[in-house]
This record gives sequence, C-alpha cells and structure tokens, in this order.
Amino acid sequence: MIIIKLLQAIFLLMLGLTLPALASDKKIIMLGDSLTAGYGLPADWALPVKLNDYLEKTFPNIVVINQGLSGDTSGGGAARIGESLSQQPDGLILALGANDALRGLPPSLMRDNLSKIIEAHLAKNIPVFLVGARAPNNWGPSYGAEFDQVFTDLASQHDLPFYPFLLEGVALDPELNQGDMMHPNQKGVAEIISRMGPAILEFVRAL
Repeated sequence: MIIIKLLQAIFLLMLGLTLPALASDKKIIMLGDSLTAGYGLPADWALPVKLNDYLEKTFPNIVVINQGLSGDTSGGGAARIGESLSQQPDGLILALGANDALRGLPPSLMRDNLSKIIEAHLAKNIPVFLVGARAPNNWGPSYGAEFDQVFTDLASQHDLPFYPFLLEGVALDPELNQGDMMHPNQKGVAEIISRMGPAILEFVRAL
C-alpha cells in the first residue's frame, strides 16, 4: 500500500510538472509566398524555421508552421484559409501581397483577400500579426501609394500588430539576396529575423 501511494505521489508530481509545459506550447502559422516558403534556400534556412529558432529561446515549446507557397498571391492565401484554421493555431503571421504587386493586381482586390484571411482567423479568436509588402516602382507612384495603404488601413481597422515591410533593410542589397535580387540569401534571412524578430516575440508573448 505504501509503495502504491508513493507511486501515486510521484505520478501527481510529474503531472504537475508536465501540465505547465504543455500549457506553454504555442503553435504559430506563417502564411505567405516564396519569401516564407524559403525559395532557393536550404530547408533549415526558411524564414519560419529561423523564426522558430529565434522564438524558442524564450518559448522552448513554440512551433512555427511554414505555410509559404511560392508564387502565391493574397487570393491564393484566401483560398487556403481552411487549411490554416484546421490546424487550430494560437496565432497567424500573415505575409502575403508581394506577388500581387509583381503582377500589378488591383490593391482593392488584395484588400478584400487579406480582409477575408484576417477576419476568418479573428472570428476564431486567433490573433493576427500583419506583415506588409512593397510594390515595385514600375507600376508608378499612385499604384505604390494605394498598395502600401492597404496594409496600414487593415492594421488600423483590426488593431493588428504590424511590420510594414518584410524585406526592410534587405531588399535590393546584393550582399543579402540571391542572384535574382528578389529572394533573401541566408544572410538576408538572418537580417530579417534581427529586425522583425522582436516584434514577433512580443506578439507571441501576448498570446
């Protein structure tokens, strides 16, 4: 009897130690395009992987899920809402729009698509961190201004934490990009993490 009670006490102690650890688990989805997918990089250098490495220093049980799809637009992301929700994440990092700009798609269409993604997750009490993109200069200043405003407006409208430009400090720097000058190399990914990481950390801390 004494041995049984001792084993029960040990079990309860272990259970007490395990539950807080389980409670601290956080699952974050990063929904994006090739910049998220890790185009041209070793698998362990994809942005979500390195973001996971950065965050797990504070949250050892964090899991950042890579839902980047090369070539995807905001419309493609909207079509993948169900895939994201089915994983029941604790938070969403939304990083789409770059391909909308490259294709010159109407910013109003991007606004509608991003709104659908944001609202679908917020309706399930899944917080959203919005990451902006920038339009290339070849579409003219009016297009660029309208495009940029979409992200600012959505962040304000839904009171979202917001990082205005994923490639801040990286875009067009040959030291930080692959040969196509569109996708970051390993140094570029490290630079993105150093700049955006603290904001994502605060987002995760608040979940």
